[in-house]
Amino acid sequence: MLRLISRALAFCRRKDSSQKEKMQPLRLLEGDTKLKTVQGVVTRFCDGYGLINELIYFTNDVVTGNVLLKVGQKVTAVVEEDETSHGSKAIKVDALSDKCDDNGSSDSGPRVLFGCVTSILEGDGFVNHTAYFSLDVVCKGFEPYEGDWIVAEFSIQPDTWSRKAISVKPLRHKHVYEVCITSLCGRNGVIDDNIFFTLDSLKLPDGYVPQISDIVNAVVVERAHSTYIWRALSMTLVKRLS
Repeated sequence: MLRLISRALAFCRRKDSSQKEKMQPLRLLEGDTKLKTVQGVVTRFCDGYGLINELIYFTNDVVTGNVLLKVGQKVTAVVEEDETSHGSKAIKVDALSDKCDDNGSSDSGPRVLFGCVTSILEGDGFVNHTAYFSLDVVCKGFEPYEGDWIVAEFSIQPDTWSRKAISVKPLRHKHVYEVCITSLCGRNGVIDDNIFFTLDSLKLPDGYVPQISDIVNAVVVERAHSTYIWRALSMTLVKRLS
């Protein structure tokens, strides 16, 4: 008798847990402020798994309409951030037509784009070779450099269908403390063998010239590079060892 009661209670617990799991996506969509909608391009796709803009992970089961995606496909995704890995995962992916939605109309409202700065020239730049931005819309304290990962809010220009950014900020940044300059070559250098910097875009205190073995504090941003995935925005001297 006690065994039957125990099994019944265990079944009820599993059923309650299952109902909570089914309700969780609904609560996320309704109340989780960390969710955001972004537009991007499928950059990798294989065996039901893919990446959007090389940053956002997704699986084929979250793609709406049973659409078979391919590399180069433009998509809109509902994205959540993993608090442990600080990575991004899509919980819904919609394939986009080139210019119009199913009703034949365009959406000229602001959208969000994750991408890489592909060029900077005379105060203007491009993200992923396609979205134009002016340095006037870049967030305070951030000077973009080729290869930086950024988040851009942009609008579609209805007359030309071109994309123009209305705000630009780094995708990820962090502070590093008491790290060592390990190499210098011309105007470029490396901190702790993994953080790139260039004097062309580095903010320094007046009178300070970086030297090898200097111990520094720095603010760094993430960048697209096989070896140096961070770039220093600013640097201050802590102490000089030589």
